Amino acid sequence: MNRPVLSPHTPRPAGAPLALAGIRVADFSHFIAGPLCSMILADLGAEVIKIEKADGGDDFRNLRPKVGNDQSGPFLWTNRNKRSIAIDLKQEAGIAVARDIVAKSDVVLENFSTGVMARFGLDYPTVSAGNPRLIYCSVSAYGRSGPLKDRLGFDPITQAESGFMAMNGDADRVGVRAGPSIMDMATAMMTCNAVQAALFARERLGRGQYIENALFDTAVTMVGFHALNYLLSGQEPSRFGNASRDTVPTAAFDTADGPLFIACANDRTWNRLAARVLDRPDLADNAVYASTSGRIEHRDEILAVVSGILLKKSRTHWLGRMREAGVPGGAINSIAEAFGSTEMRDRELMSTIPHPVEGFVPNIRLPFRMEGTPLADPVAAPGLGEHSEWVLREVLGYGDAAVEGLRGSGAVKMG
Repeated sequence: MNRPVLSPHTPRPAGAPLALAGIRVADFSHFIAGPLCSMILADLGAEVIKIEKADGGDDFRNLRPKVGNDQSGPFLWTNRNKRSIAIDLKQEAGIAVARDIVAKSDVVLENFSTGVMARFGLDYPTVSAGNPRLIYCSVSAYGRSGPLKDRLGFDPITQAESGFMAMNGDADRVGVRAGPSIMDMATAMMTCNAVQAALFARERLGRGQYIENALFDTAVTMVGFHALNYLLSGQEPSRFGNASRDTVPTAAFDTADGPLFIACANDRTWNRLAARVLDRPDLADNAVYASTSGRIEHRDEILAVVSGILLKKSRTHWLGRMREAGVPGGAINSIAEAFGSTEMRDRELMSTIPHPVEGFVPNIRLPFRMEGTPLADPVAAPGLGEHSEWVLREVLGYGDAAVEGLRGSGAVKMG
C-alpha cells in the first residue's frame, strides 16, 4: 500500500488568541508521559522551555527512525512547539541557570526518579518559597511518597500490575499488553488536566500548588468500570479476546476479503443489524435474542451465525450496509490502511510542517479543536540546545559576559 500523501499544515486564523498565552512551563521531563503533557500545553499556547541534559539530551532523541542529527520519530511526536536549552546539571553554574528559569516560570514539570530534583535544590518546597504562584507537577511510576516512591516502573509494568493487562486477549492465554504506551499517554492527558485546573484555581486563590500523578494510579483508572464492577460483585472480568463480555454481538469478524469490528451495544442496534444488514429478520424477531441478557446467554450460537453470513461478501459491502442501517462498525485496519483511510483524510489529522534539516516532517495534530482559541501552529521539535542562547538572553536577561561564560564552561550547551 502506498504511503499517504500529506499536505502542508493550514495556518490558524491570523490574530486568533491562544488559550494559554503568557504561561511559561519549565519542562524537565523526558520520554513520554511528561513531554506529551507539556506538548499539549504548548499546543494550547504555553511557552514551553525543554530543559535537557547537555550530554545527549532527552533519551527519546536516540530512538528510531532517526531524523536529522539529534532527533527521532518518537521525539518529534512528543516535543512539538517547544524550545530546548541544554544544561549540565552537574555544574553549579548549570543548576543556577535552571533555578533562574524556574523562578520565571508558571509551571514546572518533572519526571525524574524521586529525590533527584531535591539534590539540585529544584524541589517544590525549595523553589515555591520564592515563587508561591508556581504550579509544580511531578510525574512518576508509583508516586513521590510512601513505600513505593523509590521504585522504578514503566508503562507495560503498570499495565500488568493494575489488572489492565489481565482483561486483554483470549481466555486461554496470558493477558496481553496494549501495544502503544497507553498508560504514559493517559498519564500525560490526566496531568495536563490537573495543570490547567491548577492554573484556573490560581486565578481564584492567588497561589500555586503541588501536583502529583503516577502511572500506576492512572493505570487503575484505565481499568474502567470493570474495577467498580469487581468491587461491587467480587467477580473478576473474563477475557473474551476481540469480543465483549457485556454486549453481543460486539466482536471482530472476518469477511470475504478482510476483518471488521461490529459494536452492537443494545437491542435496537441488534434489530437493525439482523434485519437490515444481514437480511435475517427472523433473528430480529427471535424472542430469545431480543434482550442483551438473552444474547449473552446464547453468545456462541449468535457469533457463529453472524460469522457465517459475513464471510459470504466483502468488507466494503458490509460496512456500507451498516452505515446505511445505523449499525456501528469499522474495518480492522493495519497502520498503513488506517493512515490511508477516508476517515483519516476527512478528519484532517495529518499534515507536514517545516524541519530545518529534513525540509519537512509529518505531523499529527491533537484530537480536539477550539473555535475561539485555535491551537498553535505546529513547529517541529527543537534540536538539542537549539534555543539555549535565546533562553539565556530573552527569558533570563543574561548579558554577553554571562552567556559566553556559560558557553565556555560547558554549563550550557548552545545549539
